[in-house]
Amino acid sequence: MTDYAARRTMMVDTQVRPSDVTKFPVIEAMLAIPREDFVPPSRRSVAYSGKNLDIGHGRVMLEPRTLAKMVDFLDIQPDDLVLDLACGYGYSSAVMARMAEAVVAIEDHEELAAEAERRLSEAGVFNVAVLSGPLAQGAPKQGPYDVILIGGAVEEVPPAIVEQLKEGGRIAALFLEGALGVVRIGHNLNGRVSWRYAFNAHAPLLDGFSRERGFSL
Repeated sequence: MTDYAARRTMMVDTQVRPSDVTKFPVIEAMLAIPREDFVPPSRRSVAYSGKNLDIGHGRVMLEPRTLAKMVDFLDIQPDDLVLDLACGYGYSSAVMARMAEAVVAIEDHEELAAEAERRLSEAGVFNVAVLSGPLAQGAPKQGPYDVILIGGAVEEVPPAIVEQLKEGGRIAALFLEGALGVVRIGHNLNGRVSWRYAFNAHAPLLDGFSRERGFSL
């Protein structure tokens, strides 16, 4: 029988802590949430690998290091409302829900959204609301948000998403720049989001987050 608790501890000790993730709430959440319960059954044995995990529908579960560092930089507070875009089976939402007041999770695949809702409920995570809809539209009715995390790569962040970020709010996005992926953290100050470099990572490009290409003959 697989000792997933031991694998979880090893993940934190070998992938998360060495990546300069220092905030106790992030470490505690990564140790507490059973990552293997938020992947397809066929992927449970590799749930703790140090790479992005294909969960189908063109979606990945971000590698532990990438998610932990994004969440660490976002500095989630107990009274924060979080928007989790491309939540997959709900793992990232479960992690952030341990730190935030509430999480609104979005999936554009109805099957994934239904699975996320079921798995979060089975895990006893009740401060996450899972919605199904286009990722690039977010969930404006439930916002604005203190924190927004985009769980995949983007070429640009649509204005509709930026507009859902509160004054003083933080957003994490992984920008594709050629062959490179760069995670940046944005801060909304005076109605304008200012981005700064955080670290390098990689993930597949999400639908709806491509840069508009100019027409040329």
